[in-house]
Amino acid sequence: MRRSKTVLVCGGGITGLCTAYYLAREGLAVTVVERQAGPGHDHCALGSAGYVSPSHVIPLAAPGMVWKGLKWMMDSRSPFYIRPRLDTDLMRWGWLFWRASTRRRVLRAAPVLRDLCLQSRSLYEELDDLTGDRSEFRKDGLLNVCRTQQSLDDEAGGLARLANELGVEAQVLDATQTAALGLGVKLAIAGSVYFPIDAHLTPARFCAVLADLLLEMGVQFRWNTEIFGWNVAGGRIAAAQTTAGDLIADEFVLTSGSWAGGMVSGLGLRLPMQAGKGYSLTLPNPRFRVTKPFILKERRVAVTPMGDTLRFGGTMEIAGHDGHVRPERVGQIIAGVQAYMPEFTAADFTGLKPWYGYRPVSPDGMPYLGRFRRCANLTAACGHAMLGVTLAPITGRLVADLLSGRKPSVDLTLLDPDRYA
Repeated sequence: MRRSKTVLVCGGGITGLCTAYYLAREGLAVTVVERQAGPGHDHCALGSAGYVSPSHVIPLAAPGMVWKGLKWMMDSRSPFYIRPRLDTDLMRWGWLFWRASTRRRVLRAAPVLRDLCLQSRSLYEELDDLTGDRSEFRKDGLLNVCRTQQSLDDEAGGLARLANELGVEAQVLDATQTAALGLGVKLAIAGSVYFPIDAHLTPARFCAVLADLLLEMGVQFRWNTEIFGWNVAGGRIAAAQTTAGDLIADEFVLTSGSWAGGMVSGLGLRLPMQAGKGYSLTLPNPRFRVTKPFILKERRVAVTPMGDTLRFGGTMEIAGHDGHVRPERVGQIIAGVQAYMPEFTAADFTGLKPWYGYRPVSPDGMPYLGRFRRCANLTAACGHAMLGVTLAPITGRLVADLLSGRKPSVDLTLLDPDRYA
């Protein structure tokens, strides 16, 4: 009897779980290795906004972001904060980010992101049917709400126009038209851009349901197991060196998020990555029942109804894995909510413990997805920045395509993990 190919999925976040699912569906023998404890462990998706967003066709590295970043760098309350520090990796990442922030690059990246996001949304629908709607997957659309007319005009002429050109419907609405959608809360805005195709889910529920499904499929889990090195022979990885001993496999998939770059540096591989810390606050019993998710455009704050709760999340803080909660950044979220939704008061947020997680941010805002040339049996599946939830299923399916010898359904040229080699 022919032995099943063995695969070690290195990282048990949402991308790792989806990757394990599609690999196991191929009949491969899959083991997920995760440095934290148990299937309910925290990772960067759990406290996120939970968006499944085909509307997100513009990568983080876009025209104007460099100058905004420089302007915001000295303000720790800004939406995109880079903590100044002498760090050669950060300086190189910043230089590469600047090089990628061109209109030409965006126009090349946008169709790829569109295809990835649309296919991933379809896969979420399949998974939702398979798991009986236990992840609270909702197809309610998404709005970018704008406080000022100038911001609305910019959004209409930028993202909305590009999305429509790419076949992703975007409706520009004034304040009255936005209110007519019945969002369940009063907004102090000039208008919004509405993306009907977008969806959202509750990440913690989705990951728990998927972990249960993987166990039923025979996937093995190695919790509390950290990878600190590799055994290499003949241009291939023979085993991962872990705190539980060497783990041998035929194939290895890197799904370790913002830690991925450090994990492969000992192999002589260069995978520029910064940890983009995001914060969120979740109201367990909100006074207002918000019916659709929306983004407070100027403040970069996401608002998502999740079951009986309401989550507010946002900010991008490039400060490394420092584990420090900055009160001013949490305060910026609350201030943004009150500016757009004046019915909310500071008392609504009293006693809430802020959550934070590290988004894996590549310099060009595009994921790393594909095989490394120097290690033939190592595949990257990381660097999704703010699209980790959105792109998790399609990432897993594309990895399964690669390891099964099929042609991927999306052109992976711009996602090449060796593009900064």
